[in-house]
Amino acid sequence: MHSEMKLMIIIISVLAAVALIQGCYSAANRHSKSPTSSVVFPVTGNVYPRGYYHATVNIGNPPKPYFLDIDTGSDLTWLQCDVPCVKCLPAPHKPYKPNKDLVACMDPLCASVHWPDNYDCKSSQDQCDYEVQYADHGSSLGLLVKDWFPLQYINGSVAKPRLAFGCGYNQEVLASMDPPYTDGILGLGVGKASILQQLHELGVTKNVVGHCLSAQGDGYLFFGDELVPSAGVVWTPMSTTDIEKHYSLGTAELYVGGKKSGIKGLPIVFDSGSTYTYLNAEAYKALLSMLMKDLKGKHIDIATDDESLPVCWKGSKPFKSIQDVKNLFKPIMLSFANSKNARLQFDPEAYLIISKHGNVCLGILNGSEVGLESVNLIGDISMLDKIILYDNENQRIGWAPANCNKLPSVGDRDPDYGGLCRTYGSSMGIFQSHCAAY
Repeated sequence: MHSEMKLMIIIISVLAAVALIQGCYSAANRHSKSPTSSVVFPVTGNVYPRGYYHATVNIGNPPKPYFLDIDTGSDLTWLQCDVPCVKCLPAPHKPYKPNKDLVACMDPLCASVHWPDNYDCKSSQDQCDYEVQYADHGSSLGLLVKDWFPLQYINGSVAKPRLAFGCGYNQEVLASMDPPYTDGILGLGVGKASILQQLHELGVTKNVVGHCLSAQGDGYLFFGDELVPSAGVVWTPMSTTDIEKHYSLGTAELYVGGKKSGIKGLPIVFDSGSTYTYLNAEAYKALLSMLMKDLKGKHIDIATDDESLPVCWKGSKPFKSIQDVKNLFKPIMLSFANSKNARLQFDPEAYLIISKHGNVCLGILNGSEVGLESVNLIGDISMLDKIILYDNENQRIGWAPANCNKLPSVGDRDPDYGGLCRTYGSSMGIFQSHCAAY
């Protein structure tokens, strides 16, 4: 009887321990294959003059905050890293100090970072080096590591996934950019190394990312599908053949002021890592020609002395806001070939800026001049005041008008975790970005 009682106590103890472990695993790690909640981050930034939007992401144990440029146009997330740093740039926080958990060069994640190029991996013990080049000639060189990314769901529970990212010890940026820069890049593309894809593989969130960038500055970013609007979204299928490893919407036709430009078959990519929108040389020339034609006789002239952007116009007196010139410029529209009635419209606010000189400048640039060839990028300026949805679960991309000044109502933020929970806070702030990595 004594031995039976002892065995029963042992069984109960084991079951209790298993239940405790499972409870901790579920609440703290949430590495379930059926994630039921989403993570929301407040976003800080603007198109001009800063030129990028960043989310605050907590990394490590104990967690430390880092400002990361949100980039759906590239896969690799990286931080400036003290290993030591060959060339670290002025940034809001000190360089990240890595632990000893290095990603081996034989790891499939390493192969995805080097895709489509071959890489030399002589031993399974070799570290995974990386070098990423961006279309604006910015770059990061470093090695892949792993660390904790504590996240807080909007339902209040917590996940602590261990994710791979770049530890960058040699960075380059455009000379025209003003410091301080962000601490690194939050890669949200479709490749295996993307933070979003890693979270999905671990069952932490569904394979959906969305962002809402405000024309007044700031906004929010979310992982998961709980904040996807149930109605009012224009959806178009993701193209898997035109441009691999990017959020491609297939091809589109360009309209200006409701008139056909004669330009069709434009391959379109959404890229939150690009400050401005880029059209190929032919489309850019047609657009500029139609805009200039509409401006004839409207008392607005080319501002040749303003170098804020390639094309700027001046009036009889400095402009204070887009509202001063909105009646002079017509909407631009893209009509997508692979989705009936799917149209993306850019009102003047979505393609113009007012420079520090009080001139109005065209925020659509010639992508052929920066090496994008036929690819056309939709950048931050053309995403303003819209919720943009990248639904990898259903292989579609959507957009809808939205008030991006207000975070959805979810709760107080725990400073030790990324994301928000329960009531939405609305304190957000201000903070030139690069194009996608090609």
